[in-house]
This record gives sequence, C-alpha cells and structure tokens, in this order.
Amino acid sequence: MKKILFLISFVGLSLHAQTNVASKNFSNANYQVAEENVIKTLSYLTSDELEGRNTGSQGIEKAAVYLETLLKENGIQPYFKSYRDTLSNFDKPAYNVVGYLEGTDKTLKNEFVIIGAHYDHIGRIKAFNGDDIGNGANDNASGTTAVTEVAKYFAKFKNNKRSILFVFFSAEEKGLLGSKHLAAKLKEQKMDLYFMFNFEMIGVPMKDKGMDFYLTGFGKTNMASTMNEYAGEKLVGYLPIETKYMLFRASDNYPFFTEFNVPAQTVSTFDFENFEFYHQPDDEFELMDTKHMTSVISKTIPVLEKMINAPKKEIKLNEK
Repeated sequence: MKKILFLISFVGLSLHAQTNVASKNFSNANYQVAEENVIKTLSYLTSDELEGRNTGSQGIEKAAVYLETLLKENGIQPYFKSYRDTLSNFDKPAYNVVGYLEGTDKTLKNEFVIIGAHYDHIGRIKAFNGDDIGNGANDNASGTTAVTEVAKYFAKFKNNKRSILFVFFSAEEKGLLGSKHLAAKLKEQKMDLYFMFNFEMIGVPMKDKGMDFYLTGFGKTNMASTMNEYAGEKLVGYLPIETKYMLFRASDNYPFFTEFNVPAQTVSTFDFENFEFYHQPDDEFELMDTKHMTSVISKTIPVLEKMINAPKKEIKLNEK
C-alpha cells in the first residue's frame, strides 16, 4: 500500500482568482473552504485503518464515529434521537449519519433541503500488487468530504432560511439501501422536501468539458440552469454519458426523486475518462486532486445558499 502523500495540481485552478456573480452576492464573499480541511477529512476516510468502509464493518463504524463527532463539534444537531439512522433493509447493523440544522425563517424553516453523499465503499476486495483494500477515495470519500465542508459553512454562519439535513448514506454500494430507507421514512413522516442535492465522485477534474461538474438527470429539472444563473457562470452542465449509463438512477438522489417527486440530483466530476480505478484498490487519497475538490466545494456553497434561501421554490421539475 502506497503511503507517500502527494497532491495532483492542475493549471488554472486559483481559488483566490474566483470572482463571479455568486461571490459578489454571497453573504460571506470572503469565505473560502480551506484545502487543509479537505485533506484532513479525505485522508482519514481513505486510510487503511477504515478497511474500505464496507457496510456493517468495523471500518465503516470508525467512519460513522468520525462524521458524528464532526457534526457535534460544529453544533449540528441529530435529526433523530441520535445521529444514527438505523437501516431497516440490511442484514447487519448499518447506519446513515444524519445531522439537522433548523432554518432561520419562521415560515421557510418548515421546508427541508437534503445535502448528502454516501460514505460506504466496498471493503476488502481482490488484491492488486498486494493491496486488497478498496479505499474508495473518489468513490465516495470525495463526496462525503464535500458534505462535511458544506455543513461546516452553514453551521458557522447559520444563514439557512430553510432547514437542512446533512446526510451521509450507508449501503449505497449494496443497492442504494441507505437512501431508500431514509427516503421512505421521511416520506412517511410527511416531510416537506424542496430538493435533494447529492455529491458523488468529485475527486478529479474533468478535462475540456467547459464546466466544473455535471448534473445527473439534467433534463428532468431546471436545477442546472438555476445553479448557473446563481453562479454567474457555467458551473454545471450536461454530460451525455450520464444518460447512457443512467446515472440518475445510480446514486442516492434517486430514492428521493421516486418517493417525493421533487428535484433530487447528483453532481459529479467522474466522466469515465478521467479516473481508471473505479472499485479498485488504487482508488486512494494519493490520486485525488484536493485543489480541484476545494475549488468545486467553494464554488458550490454560495450557489447552495441561494438555492436554500430563495423566497419561493424556484427549482422545479420540468414538464414532460
């Protein structure tokens, strides 16, 4: 197992040079995600100590404790009696980790937004060059790390008019079991869900695509156009291959779309050409571009703030 940590840097990524409409109208225009915090979370979640975070394993238990502690330290409350939402559809003890930040607007706080990512991976797998741990850095410690940074931002400034659930899903790799369980549970509780926003595999940048990330289910809603309007640039776009592989149905956004019939979509930078170690032992921290991740998260936060605080539900399903 390789242990030398190095960062892949790409020309043209300068966080200090980001000046767009979103930052100008952003309530905390000088706020930047710190790359060292991205590195800290990502490196722990991908460490051999967690043994690939297989659902029901001791390794994912350590990841759950880490995420619970992070939420607690940042003043984010559990949504249920504890941070752990026990899965009803898996044969071993398994948990979604769910944090709750109440909205500040007396009316809009009754509407919810879910920001999520799956924190499980596939555990120990067939060895390659003596390494049998599927560390799952891109898939999906990268997305999990993004959610932690978004959570820290809103917890610090408490400027979310709508209420937010920050959800780290388990058992995505077993068939979206964590999100299926939680979506059904919240639907039964009659939650007023505005939209669900999911991070999946953002560890390396796309090349020559003319956007920072793509959105699954692109044509199903106006989320992409609204995000770009809020950002003042083409932050998100359409990647044809996501339709070919039906990625809209392949991640934790989908159960919320089917249960609630609201916008529920995933952002990703994995384009099937820029990363060759999907579900392989070499999906490790060393191959992640943390500058890219930090840039993507930093650009997304002000857009999410606008989405969450819009006076009306501006993001809508497109008419068929």
